[in-house]
Amino acid sequence: MPAGVPDLGPGGARDRPGGRLGAAELGAEPGERATLVQFSSAFCQPCRATRRILAEVAAMVEGVAHVEIDAEERLDLVRALGIEKTPTVLVLDAAGRIVRRAAGMPRKVDVIAALGAAV
Repeated sequence: MPAGVPDLGPGGARDRPGGRLGAAELGAEPGERATLVQFSSAFCQPCRATRRILAEVAAMVEGVAHVEIDAEERLDLVRALGIEKTPTVLVLDAAGRIVRRAAGMPRKVDVIAALGAAV
């Protein structure tokens, strides 16, 4: 993978206790098959591009939702998940388990590939 491109690798050890994120944590309904969760901040330029990429992928794949969370408004969740920068993307499976995570702006092809682990 080229330098600077985030790896949508396995969720890691900092996943939430219980290992699941649902509508209560996300502030929105998760997708039936998978959910792309994006942590953003107001003045983050890469967050805007990431928003477009994730929205396009969610529109392409039936049952996949894109949920954007303002990191500054949800510091509790940011701390619980070990989010250190924006954008950070989490890929959740149908049960709300984190199966992949990446910090930085992902490539569309990597997001699509990461969905394979979730659906």
